[in-house]
Amino acid sequence: MFESFRRTQLQKEGLCGRTRRKHQEDDFMESLRSHPLVMAVIMAGFVVGVLLLMHLAGGLADGIAKPGLTDSLYAGAFAAAVLIHLHIGHQYLKEDNRHVLLVLVTLLLHLGAVLAAVKFGMKQGWGGGLLVLTLPHAIAPLVFSVVRGRRLGLFGAFHASLLGSVVCLPVTQRLTFLASSVLVGFLAVVATRRVRRRNRLFIAGCYVGLTAAAFSVLLALAESGARSVSWSEIIGWPLLSGVLTGMAVGGLLPVIESVFEVTTDITWLELADLNHPLMRRLSMEAPGTYHHSLMVANIAEAAAEAIGASATMCRVCSYFHDIGKLNKPEYFIENMDPADNPHKDLTARMSALVLIAHVKDGVDLAIKSGLNSRIIDVIEQHHGTSLAWYFYRRALDQKAEVLRLVQQDKATEDDVPQVSEDVFRYPGPKPNFRESAIISLADAVESTSRTLDKPNPGRIEAMVDELVWNRLMDGQLDDCDLTISELAKVKGSFVKSLVSMMHSRIKYQSSRVEREEPIAEGKVVPMEPATNPPTTQIMIDDSPYGEPRKRKRSSGGKPPPAA
Repeated sequence: MFESFRRTQLQKEGLCGRTRRKHQEDDFMESLRSHPLVMAVIMAGFVVGVLLLMHLAGGLADGIAKPGLTDSLYAGAFAAAVLIHLHIGHQYLKEDNRHVLLVLVTLLLHLGAVLAAVKFGMKQGWGGGLLVLTLPHAIAPLVFSVVRGRRLGLFGAFHASLLGSVVCLPVTQRLTFLASSVLVGFLAVVATRRVRRRNRLFIAGCYVGLTAAAFSVLLALAESGARSVSWSEIIGWPLLSGVLTGMAVGGLLPVIESVFEVTTDITWLELADLNHPLMRRLSMEAPGTYHHSLMVANIAEAAAEAIGASATMCRVCSYFHDIGKLNKPEYFIENMDPADNPHKDLTARMSALVLIAHVKDGVDLAIKSGLNSRIIDVIEQHHGTSLAWYFYRRALDQKAEVLRLVQQDKATEDDVPQVSEDVFRYPGPKPNFRESAIISLADAVESTSRTLDKPNPGRIEAMVDELVWNRLMDGQLDDCDLTISELAKVKGSFVKSLVSMMHSRIKYQSSRVEREEPIAEGKVVPMEPATNPPTTQIMIDDSPYGEPRKRKRSSGGKPPPAA
């Protein structure tokens, strides 16, 4: 009851008294995602899973020897090597236990699918190269390449081959398995460069299948002795296995993204739909903010591509980073009517509170609309803990004015307002990943560029350097992993994008030539109407040197008679 009274009072004072939704408010789940004990349990479960799969392989058919203690030690050593490589070479995955779980579970699923395919092949009476090349060697490489990049895809191809050679040792030849798995796995990584459509996975599966079929033919020719299978099976089954693997991974991706809360470039492109209800509202209710968001998206995407960050994530997150302005769009300068400035009737502190509130309003609106968690992170972080400098400066000026009145005995000490810098700072947090930092800088750069008088490359570059330096000195980039060299590339990309967006055009001359009427003896003599238009000169902007050329346009007749 008292809480409702408090919110009612805040609303009367012009403040938002409602309870906002909070992003990542479950502390228990947050601790599970980063707790080292949970990480240890996941790794131990992976080792146990590898040992169980190896023992299952020994029971696939009658007459196959069960793996002994030595084989178990081999499998445990290979599993430990996976964990060590993951710890040293992919430390970024350790920030969230879900990402480590995704990698290890995918490897176990890969090995399980391989064993299922081995059982199917043995029932068909296959052996040698045909049995090995029909196995789905591309599952883990495809998943890792699409979800986390080709570097992790190579990790998956390498370790899936090593683990598979141990797990499937009772039923396959180790050297044949290693050669086939490494070849197919690495080719799958090559085929998944810039996967931006789901049909690319099907195409990658076709490439993998064709390669497996070709290698199967070569092995069949190299093997001595009579073949028990036809050429159609030697070619067809490996090809079909590769195609089905690509299709299976394409269908499995939505499940992986939902369970492990990861987002691929495919999904980011699906989210880059300007017909989203929030974007349609923004275009209608805050057109200035809508245009600003599109420009920030273009600038941030180009900068992300320059340093190898996720360009599609930057584009989509930029679209939604300012949706909090939908609550009070008329208070932001890009939507403001110049003849009716609502900040004239507000104090500097109240104006700053209205502007700063758009971050929390945006988070509230994004959670309500079910937006991606990365988009919500960017909305929270795109201003960091930066200072609303304009209104802070205005508050200091108002304080100085009151102090001057106090010295003139026109005001009292009680009238002097208290100005604290903390009140004029955004709540944060600061950007804590590269894409968020790029969007934060792009947002500030695009807004500031509109204040430049007669922008040219030199002024734009100086503006970008000063703005990025101020953010760096203010500590706004302390929590993200942007390096100095990457920051230099980001600045260069900003300058290039802004110069192309704000370049000036040549001022064209009018195609009509003003003709003065002749005057004789102080009287105006009327001119006879011309039967043909005069010869004029127009400016043609097609010179290869960037300078306009003059091209005469002939009248096609005689000049008009003189007056």
